Order: sequence, then structure tokens, then C-alpha cells
Amino acid sequence: MHSSSEFLISQADGRPMYLQLMDQIRRRIAAGDWPPGYELPSIRVLAADVEVSVITVKRAYLELEREGVIVTRQGKGSFVANSVDLGSELRRRELDEHLTAAVQLALALGLSSKELELRLREIRDELAQKERS
Repeated sequence: MHSSSEFLISQADGRPMYLQLMDQIRRRIAAGDWPPGYELPSIRVLAADVEVSVITVKRAYLELEREGVIVTRQGKGSFVANSVDLGSELRRRELDEHLTAAVQLALALGLSSKELELRLREIRDELAQKERS
């Protein structure tokens, strides 16, 4: 049975609801919760569970299909694409979003590329050390 009740659509989030939904579906796939071939909830079921319009879910599914994240089979439903590297690709995409935000913040703080690189290495080394402990 599908568990879509964990989806949270926030009115406080400035992004449109379909984008929030897309992000949460991508995260489930990247985390391996929804493996390749996994059948997604129907548009109507997910809309009812998340308390958004059918149009919102349909748009999210269409965009995810356009990205190659899911496939829809007429009369059968929507499924996670069988792309072998989908999880790592989505994690890389999420990393790029975080790095972009970090670079924007560094620019706002007036940090040079070298200072940003040094800080990134320091944080990575700190985390690696914690993992070894």
C-alpha cells in the first residue's frame, strides 16, 4: 500500500505546491524508499491524501515524467523510471542546489573562491573525522 501521508505541503514555503510535491517525490526516490519500478499513488489518491487539487498532482507527475524521473503507462499508472543511476543523479542535483546556495552566500559575504574552497575542505574534514570516531 502507498504511504503518501508523509508528504507535507507548506503554505509558508514560497514555492508552488507542485514543486514542493516534486521535491518530496525526488527525495523518496533518491533515498531508495521508492525504487525503480515502484508504482506511485494514483493522481486522485495522492491529491486526496495531500489535500491538494488533482491538477497540482498531475502537473508534478507531468514535470517528473518530462525529467525522466517517472514513467506513466496508459491505464496502468505511474512508476519510478528504471534508470539505474536515478538515485545518485537526484542526490547530485540536490548537492548542486545546496552548493549554489553556499556560493551565493559566500559572494554576499565577500569571500573569495579560495576562502570558500578552504572552508568547504575544513567542513568536509570535520565531518570525515566525526564519522571515523
